[in-house]
Amino acid sequence: MDILALLTCLPPALTATTVRQLSHIAQALLTMTGRVTMTGLARWTSAGGSYRTVQRFFATTIPWAQVLWLFFRQHLFQPDDVYLLAGDEVVVTKAGQHTYGLDRFFSGIYQKPVPGLAFFSLALVSTTTRRAFPLRLEQVVRTAEEKAVSKAKAAAKQTPPAAKRKPGRPPGQPNKAKASASLSPELQRIQTLLQAQLQLIGGMITLVYLALDGHFGNSPALQMVRACGLQLLSKLRAYDELYWPYDGPYAGRGPHRKYGAKLEIAAIPARYLRDTSVEGRIETSIYQAELLHKEFPQPLNVVVIVKTNLATQARTHAILFSSDLELPAAKLIEYYSLRFQIEFTFRAAKQYWGLEDFMNVTAAGVTNAANLALFMVNLSAVLLGAVRQTDPQCSVLDLKAAYRGYKYVTETIKMLAEKPDENLIGRIFRQVASLGRIHPADSQPNAA
Repeated sequence: MDILALLTCLPPALTATTVRQLSHIAQALLTMTGRVTMTGLARWTSAGGSYRTVQRFFATTIPWAQVLWLFFRQHLFQPDDVYLLAGDEVVVTKAGQHTYGLDRFFSGIYQKPVPGLAFFSLALVSTTTRRAFPLRLEQVVRTAEEKAVSKAKAAAKQTPPAAKRKPGRPPGQPNKAKASASLSPELQRIQTLLQAQLQLIGGMITLVYLALDGHFGNSPALQMVRACGLQLLSKLRAYDELYWPYDGPYAGRGPHRKYGAKLEIAAIPARYLRDTSVEGRIETSIYQAELLHKEFPQPLNVVVIVKTNLATQARTHAILFSSDLELPAAKLIEYYSLRFQIEFTFRAAKQYWGLEDFMNVTAAGVTNAANLALFMVNLSAVLLGAVRQTDPQCSVLDLKAAYRGYKYVTETIKMLAEKPDENLIGRIFRQVASLGRIHPADSQPNAA
């Protein structure tokens, strides 16, 4: 497919020169092997894509959020589909000392803080195709205030717990409304991104839910999401304390009691059981109830997933929740599980499109390299959608093999004194393109 033809929807955000540069670079990304750096891209670009052209592109300030939205709206949006908004952070390891935003961030892969760069991404997740499409990626540059808060939390974990004080509010300390809790710098940054993205979408897609991982399973994150007009889907910690609403008699004095008995996972009443299934030796029970958490100002729609090993009777559980009290348990579980699709976009961006490879050090260069990798995730989805109509097993590696084979064939034909006939060119192309494929090309279309 002609890459430049797919980018004709971008001129409202990009100049014609930048669109042309992007088409050369996208073609090189689909063709090249090895690490994705500016030097590597320049080696695989066609005429008009010199190293200087690649340098100019990465030095240009590009409105990537608008670019990603325009491309999604033109090529990937399905009006009859239902979409969720998902957010997550991705950490890219980096060495050196001069890369913009370089810091130490916690990596889920290494399970420890590592030197590198962090980016926060928002993506639309289709509930029909169960795929995520990146819409926005912003680099996380922590302020001095954020670093101070992080150091204070680390120090608090190492200090021994203070003596238990008397119950009740300390004298002279006023009550604080839970709903008016101040947002951390991290949540303020995410709220700004979320509001900007919703404004960019402009009501074209009806969004109800924002899915975030367990890091955001707290009251400030819920208030931040509700302030943006969305409902939160997230996960509580396994040891979080939940309470039944109090439905007993009034004591006769003082305020009405709000919290009842604490939730005991092993003794949830049977009337809250929504589903039970057995797979092998593992029994899965799903409970749903409207419960209270002392750090949240409002009731929560809680789903408890309990897994029991029938052979050993060992038990484990997970607690999902939503601010939407009307959401059924099956939908809550399905929607939260779709959040993981954003992780696949990070994996593809690192594995195929250079999110882990780029060596840019300036702010513009880092932003362009990271967003380009996610843009290629969406672009490859469009290309694969067209190819899979005749080649259902085609993968990203197969797609790259086809583009690389096309380049080899075209460069070889340029050296011939007489151009072969079209049928021979088609057979040569299919043979060369199939050399690097993972899946056999049984039904390749004629490429001539």
